[in-house]
Amino acid sequence: MKIKKILLSPQEFKESLSGIEVAMAMKKGIRNVDKNVTIDLCPVADGGDGTLQTLVDITEGELIKQKVHNPLGKIIDSEWGKLGDNKTAVIEMAKASGLALLNENEKDPMKTSTYGTGELFKSALDHGIRDFIIGIGGSATNDGGAGFASALGAKLLDSNKDVVIPTGESVGKISHIDTSGLDKRLKEVKVMVACDVNNPLCGKNGASNIFGPQKGANEQKIKILDKSLRHWAKVIKDQMNKDILNVPGSGAAGGLGAGLMAFTDAELSSGADIVLDYLNYEKKLEGVDLVIVGEGQTDKSTQFNKSPIAVSLRAKKYNIPVIVISGSLGKGYNELENMGIDAFFSIVNGPMDLQYAINNAFKLIETTTQEIYKSISL
Repeated sequence: MKIKKILLSPQEFKESLSGIEVAMAMKKGIRNVDKNVTIDLCPVADGGDGTLQTLVDITEGELIKQKVHNPLGKIIDSEWGKLGDNKTAVIEMAKASGLALLNENEKDPMKTSTYGTGELFKSALDHGIRDFIIGIGGSATNDGGAGFASALGAKLLDSNKDVVIPTGESVGKISHIDTSGLDKRLKEVKVMVACDVNNPLCGKNGASNIFGPQKGANEQKIKILDKSLRHWAKVIKDQMNKDILNVPGSGAAGGLGAGLMAFTDAELSSGADIVLDYLNYEKKLEGVDLVIVGEGQTDKSTQFNKSPIAVSLRAKKYNIPVIVISGSLGKGYNELENMGIDAFFSIVNGPMDLQYAINNAFKLIETTTQEIYKSISL
C-alpha cells in the first residue's frame, strides 16, 4: 500500500494524554519509519472530557480563567475556551457543575446547581462571544438548568414571591420566572449543545430516573427530583411558551439540555459531529490515503456517537481506510467493523499494569504506530 498522506485524528486518552499529545506520539512513530510521508494532525473530541482542550489546541485559541460556584456553591477556579476564530466559546459544564468536583459524601442532586455553568457562559458573553459549543457530560446536577438561568439574571420566585435558590429539589417550588433582569445578550447567541443521549426530561427514561443514582440519589429522592423537573417544565411552558418536557435530549445533564433550549434556543446534536463540523473535517480528508483514530478504550459503546465512528463514517465516503489505535480493546469492539473501521490495535501488547500503561502511553503509542506503519509499508 503506497501512502503519501496520513491524517491523525485521535481523541484524548483519558487520565493520560490530550488529543494533540496522542497525535504527536503517532506522528513520531511514523517518522521513525518514513521521513517523507505527509502527516496532518487533527485531533478530535466527542463533546465530553477533552473537547475544550482539543478545540483550543487545534484552533490556536486560549483558555480563559474564571472563578465560579461549584455544584454546591463553593467558589472554585474554572475555565472556558476562546477559540482561534475569536468569536466561538467552548464550555464544558463539568468544569463548573461536574460530579468530579465533589467528594463522594457531597454528591446529592437535591442540593446541586448549574449556577457555575451560567457564570462561565456570562464570562464568555463579557468577552464578546456570541457563538457557543457547550459540552454537558459529567454533571452533578438535576436542576433543569434553573441555576444556569439564575446566573444569567432570571429571578425565580415561589408562590409567596420569595426568591428561590435553584437546586434539584427547590425547582419544584418555583411558580414564577421573572425575566426582566435576564441578560439581553441571550437574544444574540447561537448555542450548540454536544449531547449524546436522547432522554426526555421526565419519566422512567428521564433525567432523574436514569442518571440520578450515579449522582447520589436514592429511590425516594429520584421521585422528588422527577416531580420537581416536571413542575419546572410546566412553569416554562406556561410562562415562556416553550414545551421542553419530551424533547429528545432535554433530560441530558440533569435537565440542563432543557434549560438551554428554553433560555438560549440551543440546538442539541452529537458532540462528535459538532466538533467535526466546526473543524470542517471533510476538507481535511482531501488527498488523504490513511486516517488513524484512537481513544482510551474502544468497545461496543464506541458506536454511540463517539469520535472514532464519526471520523470513519466521513472517511468512508471517500473510500479512505481507517485504523484505530486504542489504550485497550474492550468487549464488542469488532462490531465497529461495519461502521467503517478497517483494523483495530491496542497499545497494550502483553500483561501490563494499568497505571504503567497510563504513565507510558506516549511511548506505547509511538511504538505501536511505528510497527503498524512498518507492516502496511511492506
